[in-house]
Amino acid sequence: MTPLHADELRIDEDLVAQLVADQLPQLAGDVRRLPSTGSSNALFLLGEELLVRVPRQPGGSETILKEARWLPHLGRSLPVAVPEVVASGHPSGSYPEHWSVVRRLDGEHPVAGAASLSQERLARDVAAVVRSLRDLEVPAEATHDPALRWYRAESLVGIDADIKSFAEQCRSLTGLRLDVDAVLATWDGAVAAARGASLSVHWLHGDLLAENLLVQDGRLTAVLDFGGLSVGDPTVDLAVAWELFDEGARDAFRSTLDVDDRTWLVARGWALAIAVMTFPYYWTTMPARCAARLAMVQRVLRDAGRG
Repeated sequence: MTPLHADELRIDEDLVAQLVADQLPQLAGDVRRLPSTGSSNALFLLGEELLVRVPRQPGGSETILKEARWLPHLGRSLPVAVPEVVASGHPSGSYPEHWSVVRRLDGEHPVAGAASLSQERLARDVAAVVRSLRDLEVPAEATHDPALRWYRAESLVGIDADIKSFAEQCRSLTGLRLDVDAVLATWDGAVAAARGASLSVHWLHGDLLAENLLVQDGRLTAVLDFGGLSVGDPTVDLAVAWELFDEGARDAFRSTLDVDDRTWLVARGWALAIAVMTFPYYWTTMPARCAARLAMVQRVLRDAGRG
């Protein structure tokens, strides 16, 4: 497994097979590593129907436990499938984090511009998920659960200095053709909009991007990886509009959710932030993700009249 992080844990098929055999012997079966577009968990096929999700880094237990606690509550109310947690594993002498076994979901990750997809239909499908999350009641125990607090559920203002630093680092990345000055100007506009915005409190996915969506026959069928699940301001869940959709589909997405001008500017800032922080960290290890994020930035800049 190619390391993505400096503190990457050692994870391979033999380890996962042993973890399952030791802790969940009733589920033991053939273990095969799967290629993954994600960076938080390594994925292994267990038999034909199950997946084992194993955190790549120390501290990854928090998201595994969060999903096990909250996904049953959320999944019943969403219009598409979410991972069903079949069982959970605990830290041991051979691996220091919690891990999970989930039921495998069929489908493919959507690709921006794919001829087989109706972008507007997909945009409305994704909007339905966002709306369903926002419509769900937030119980008191969720507002007090520290695992449900994340920077993406807060204001852009809090990450202003960080994003500017990431943008400056992009100037020295060999082969990255990015107009950093245009990025910074667009970012400043988003932060200015965020300064005057009131923050709402809703459920949000936190990482609602193509690598966490599955489609079949042109329709959205599942949302994956709720490791970023949070309670707070849900504007970040709109960033997918610039990752996946052309202008017409973005308009459909926005109108379905009735997004006002200020919130749309802030959402555009979140799309920039997610993309710009990707380049310095993953430039040499995840070229496909970086290419997708570069296209995302270009859509944002065109939208802002700077592309």
